[in-house]
Amino acid sequence: MEDIIKHSGIIESVNGTHIRVKIVQASACAACKAVNLCKAAESKEKLIDVYDENANEFFPGEQVSLYGTTRMGMQAVLLGFGLPFLVMMIVLFIMISVTENEGISALIALLSLIPYYIALSFFKKKLSKRFFFTLKPINN
Repeated sequence: MEDIIKHSGIIESVNGTHIRVKIVQASACAACKAVNLCKAAESKEKLIDVYDENANEFFPGEQVSLYGTTRMGMQAVLLGFGLPFLVMMIVLFIMISVTENEGISALIALLSLIPYYIALSFFKKKLSKRFFFTLKPINN
């Protein structure tokens, strides 16, 4: 059985099969009792797009739980951070051996990420089928 990622959120909008859910992502120390005295705590609001055939069962303002798998999360981290790092390091070492100038090599290595992320954006529709959340209403 796969581990489950769970977030609570509030539905912002429902449009056809598209549901936009707002979640508040807090750092681990945000739940601490000394949070008002400490400036290390932070939280961010994020909007998550969910595509569900049963979207008509949800309405804006409704509290829901978002569910995903940790495997899905690990794959997203790999595509978003792991592979770009690998691409950058490969380009860096190749360019250092070709140009023998570390500054130019570092700049070219950073610029090599632009085509990577552009290519990733071309697969956005295919990736949205692979990375998805399911919704369940929270019964108060």
